[in-house]
Amino acid sequence: MSGIVLVLDNVRSAHNVGSAFRTADAFGVDRVYLGGICPVPPSPELRKVALGAEEVVPFEHVEDVVALVRRLQAEGYTVAAVEQTVHSVKLDAFQRVPGQKYALVFGNEVDGVQQAVVDACDFSLEIPQRGTKHSLNVSVSVGVVLWGIISA
Repeated sequence: MSGIVLVLDNVRSAHNVGSAFRTADAFGVDRVYLGGICPVPPSPELRKVALGAEEVVPFEHVEDVVALVRRLQAEGYTVAAVEQTVHSVKLDAFQRVPGQKYALVFGNEVDGVQQAVVDACDFSLEIPQRGTKHSLNVSVSVGVVLWGIISA
């Protein structure tokens, strides 16, 4: 058990969700939560990208992501919204606490993590970026953040 779970908050692209499953499998993530409007297995489009990872990584669909965040906190997880906020912690400055469980919340392709979800999280985690767009595809963000957390 890695002690890490992913929460996808209204990630609508089956390709992005499939990629998140595949990346979750590669990094040994314990579970993927599909929040709100998210494609849910079985889905041919999702499977095309996940390559079967959706069959080996446990998942759960939840309607209310804020309620899920509160549930995970009650279960002992520190919950981080992967989002650019005024007080966000840069990924390269993040210090993982040994033995601590983490839930990482990734948001919608256009709008990011819902503000109510960000507000419910323990902190925000930001990928440092040098370019002009200050934005990455959500599936790319999953890989970058997982690598940063696992190697921290």
